[in-house]
Parts: sequence; C-alpha cells; structure tokens
Amino acid sequence: MKVSVVDYNIGNIKSVVKALKYLGADVRLAANANDIKTSEKLILPGVSAFGAAMDNLKKLELIQAIQDYIKSGKWFLGICVGLQLLFETSEESPNSQGLKIIPGIVKKMDDTKLIVPHIGWNTIKILKPSIFFKGLSVNENLYFYFVHSYYVCPNDKNVIIAATNYGSDFCSAVEYNNVIATQFHPEKSQNNGLQCLKNFLEL
Repeated sequence: MKVSVVDYNIGNIKSVVKALKYLGADVRLAANANDIKTSEKLILPGVSAFGAAMDNLKKLELIQAIQDYIKSGKWFLGICVGLQLLFETSEESPNSQGLKIIPGIVKKMDDTKLIVPHIGWNTIKILKPSIFFKGLSVNENLYFYFVHSYYVCPNDKNVIIAATNYGSDFCSAVEYNNVIATQFHPEKSQNNGLQCLKNFLEL
C-alpha cells in the first residue's frame, strides 16, 4: 500500500506518517510538484491557520499540483486544515483563497457560547454510507479526536458524510468524487481512526 503525505511545513505530519506505517503502508513525503503528480494516493494533513497553510503551499508551488492531482481522479484524503483548504475561503483568513475543490466556505465556531478551540474526543454521526467508514458500526458512539476552531460549510450538503455536535451540528467529514476529508484526526483517534486510514489505503 503506497501513499504520499504532503510535506509543506505544517504540523502533525509525523503522527500521520507513524499511523500509516503502523498499518503497513509504504509512506513517502511529497514536497514538490513531481512528488504529488507521481503519487498513487495523497494525504494533505495540517494543524495551522488557513492563510498560513495556503501561503506555504504557494511558496512550495504545490497548489496547482494538488488541484491537478485531484482532477486526475486518484484518491485524496484531507485531514483537519487539510479539509478546510479544499474550500474557497475561510473566515480565519478572509484575504486568502483556498484550493477551491469543494464549493463552500469555512466558518468560525461561536466562541461566545462554546469553548473554542474544540479540543478532545467527540462522537461522529455517519450520515451517508462511505467506504471510509467500512468496519465501523453506525449503531455505536464513534469517538474521534478533534482540535479546531473553524468548521466547513459545503454549498452542497450531499457531500457531507458525517456530522458532529458541539453546541450545534457541524460537518466533520466529506466525500466528493475521489476526495475524502475529515475535520477530526484519524491518526490520533485510536482504533476508529486506524480503521478509517486502513480503508483509505485499501481503496
């Protein structure tokens, strides 16, 4: 199982690589456009501000490469900020444009009523069948680990495959053609997260 992880100087890459290697994957870091182009599967992780993440992708000349990779139809997984970057814009960085893969925006959680960032374990509700969730029981409380202050709002609600409640429901996972992306961190979510990563590797 070969998989590439985009290395663009934005957090949590080591934990993602560690989890993938634990599952027996042949992991490569993709740090330039050719690495991305030649990837069999691609993961975009991230723990950072939306604008800083896009700035790093721009400096490394990876934006077009990622867009072209996704258009090629090969499987792509975004994690945390890697989910948010797939959208058009974010309230976190109003002057920055995202990858514009999924129509919609990224909004800030209501910090007047909630403790923000949302950090820790929370459950997800699977809304639509997805190969990403194969092996997980929809009848159980499925706990995953979150660290975020912003959440995605797709224009087309049909791309939402899981939701999580924190004050109110928000989108915690999407599937859009060959793209899967999560607000939670599967690499930090123990058995449930490892099962999701295993499912992705086996696509």
